[in-house]
Amino acid sequence: MSANLQERVTDALSRIRNNRVGANVIEAEMVRDIATTTDGKVRLSLLLTADDDATVVREVRQTLQQVPGVTDVRVDVKDASQVKSAPPARKPPRPLPVMGQEPQSQRAAVPAPTPVAYPHLGNIIAISSGKGGVGKSTVAANLAVALAKQSARVGLMDADIYGPNIPRMMGVNAPPPVENEKIIPLQAYGVKIMSLGFMIERDQPAIWRGPIIMKIITQFLRDVQWGELDYFLVDMPPGTGDAQLSLVQATMVHGAIIVTTPQEVASGDALRGAKMFQRVAVPVLGVVENMSYFVCPNCEEKHYIFGQGGGRRLAEELDVPLLGEIPFFPGVLSGGDRGEPIVVSEPNTAAAQALLDLAGRLSGVLAS
Repeated sequence: MSANLQERVTDALSRIRNNRVGANVIEAEMVRDIATTTDGKVRLSLLLTADDDATVVREVRQTLQQVPGVTDVRVDVKDASQVKSAPPARKPPRPLPVMGQEPQSQRAAVPAPTPVAYPHLGNIIAISSGKGGVGKSTVAANLAVALAKQSARVGLMDADIYGPNIPRMMGVNAPPPVENEKIIPLQAYGVKIMSLGFMIERDQPAIWRGPIIMKIITQFLRDVQWGELDYFLVDMPPGTGDAQLSLVQATMVHGAIIVTTPQEVASGDALRGAKMFQRVAVPVLGVVENMSYFVCPNCEEKHYIFGQGGGRRLAEELDVPLLGEIPFFPGVLSGGDRGEPIVVSEPNTAAAQALLDLAGRLSGVLAS
């Protein structure tokens, strides 16, 4: 059964065309390591270059799901520039090179693209942090919904390719439809959403380098039918890397919001992230201190369980406003896991009010 299934899988793949090279994905040697099991599970690697359309990943998955006998499909996306010496899918695989260890002479020099203006996206705002675990995606999701609750037209792009958590936090996760060669963003709570998490397996690690990251971000900006927006929030990966540089090279970013927690180690990392944006001429609009304090439900006193003042000191050092101090509240975490932002599920709590106030302050900063 497995041999016959593999033949059906290969035959199905041979009908998927890569218009860039004028051949199907098998002939173009985009497919590697096809594996099937007796119970119908299929796994393969798909090699993408910076010039390939990322929607081919969804086309491969959907095509294989229609093959008789297939019960599960997993597509591992890899950077073609790192495995271009690998043989085609029908031959025994060779060991893959270690990413980043190839000689400098073999690394392709990619010129920095000229940023493109997307006026229909409105104010393009990067939500960033110096390190992970500070609640950056939580702030991004709730801020987007808070702005939508204030009658703004909002888009939320999940550019955190290493941890695309926006689908879970917003309670949506499905392959986005395509109409007239445009990707239609999913919607939740009045916000239009696009995430790499809609297109890859939940447990697939993203081990991509700059050109592929640039391709994904550019496609999310250019090929998604966002419509006319007032705010376009971009949830960035933590730190300073390819995704941040790709965004500012791809389009005109109006400003960045830096999310941190009160600890000095977190605000120190956030400072480096803020300086990166300033160095590439993106203004830092302000700082958001998340998990600032905990309000005791019995005595209603504030307890600064993670330290105090890190966000304010960071804002003063950068000479930007402290846009918000979001209290630690368990409902924020549980709501994110359920796909219900706190500004929707418990809008009267202190945390939700702080996030709604953040939306108002952001609007004020941009207006001024």
